[in-house]
Amino acid sequence: MIEEIKKLPSDTELPRDCTFSPEDWRILSEYWYPVAIADEIQEKPVAVKLLDMKLVCYRSHGKVVIARDLCFHRGAPLSLGWVEEGEIVCPYHGFRYNCEGKCTAVPAHPSAKISPKLKLTVYPAVERYGLIWTSLASAVEQIPTFPGWEDPDFINILPPSFDIAGSSGRQMEGFLDVSHFAYVHTETFGDRNNTEVPQYKVKREGDQLLAEYWSTVSNYGKGQENPAPEGFMWLREFRVFPPFAASLTVHFPENGRLMILNCASPVSARYTRLFCPISRNFDKNAPVEDTIRFNLQVFQEDREMVESQTPEDLPLDLLAEAHIPADRTSIAYRQLLTEIGLGRTYTS
Repeated sequence: MIEEIKKLPSDTELPRDCTFSPEDWRILSEYWYPVAIADEIQEKPVAVKLLDMKLVCYRSHGKVVIARDLCFHRGAPLSLGWVEEGEIVCPYHGFRYNCEGKCTAVPAHPSAKISPKLKLTVYPAVERYGLIWTSLASAVEQIPTFPGWEDPDFINILPPSFDIAGSSGRQMEGFLDVSHFAYVHTETFGDRNNTEVPQYKVKREGDQLLAEYWSTVSNYGKGQENPAPEGFMWLREFRVFPPFAASLTVHFPENGRLMILNCASPVSARYTRLFCPISRNFDKNAPVEDTIRFNLQVFQEDREMVESQTPEDLPLDLLAEAHIPADRTSIAYRQLLTEIGLGRTYTS
C-alpha cells in the first residue's frame, strides 16, 4: 500500500469538489495532520475529512485504520457500516475488508473469486499526543515534536477538537500573532493597558521557524491568582512546523512551563478542525476541566476573528496586506509557505 499512497496525488485523483488548487492540494497532501482524538476512535467507524478527502477511521483489533470512506462496488460510505472480527463491513451490500484494505467477502457470491480491484485505499495511521495522524500522500512520518507530552514531570491535557469556519493558514497566523492579545483576548488574559510589542527576532532552524518573544503580558487568566512578581518578564517561544502546526512554550515563574501544540487540520480550504494538546509542569492538582474551559474560551475569541477575515485565504504575496514590526513571525511564516511551493495568492 505504501507505493499506492505515494502515487496517489494526480490531476484525476483530486477529491470530488476539491476546494484547493490542484498544485496546492498536491503539496499539502504530502504533509501529516491529526484527524481525530484517539480515545474517540474505537471499533465503530467514524467519518472524518482531510483536504476535502472523505475518510473513515476505526480500530481493527486495537490497530487504527484510516481509509477512503468509499466502497468501490457502489460508492457507499463505509463510515455507515460496522466492524466485525476486525473487518469493516459495507452497509449497502455487506462487502468486508481487512485492515490492509483487501476485500475478503462478497455475500452475494460467497464461492466466487474476489476481484483484486475490490480493495480500499488505505492511508498510514499514527497515534501520538492523544491524536490520530495521517497523510494522504506520504508514508514517511512527519509529525511535530512536542516533548512535554512524554516528560513524566508534565501533566497532559487534551481539549476537544474545535471547528473553525475559516482557513488553516489564517488560524495558524492568529496563533503566532503577539499583538492581538490586548484586543481579542480581553475576557481571558489580554490587557488593554499593555499593548506594546517589544522587539523580537525570528530565526530559521532547518524547515522550522523559532521566535522568542519577551513581554510583561501575563499568561494567567482573568480572575486567577497571579503569583508572578511585579515586572516579571514572560517568555513565549513559538516553533512553526509547516504547513499548519506550531508549538508555544510559555515560561511561568519558578521554572513553570506551559506547552501548547496548535494543529490546524485543513478539512477544506476554508474549514479547519483545531487539535490542541497541552502539557504543563505546575498546578498539577488543578482541575483539568478549568484548563479545558479556559482554552476553549481563548479558541472562541480567536475563531470570531478568523471566520470574519477578508480575504478568507492567507495571502502569501507580502504586498497584498500591510505589515508592522510586530508581524515578524507572520511574515516569516508566509515566506515559509511560499518556499514549500504554495500559491502566492491562494492557500488554505
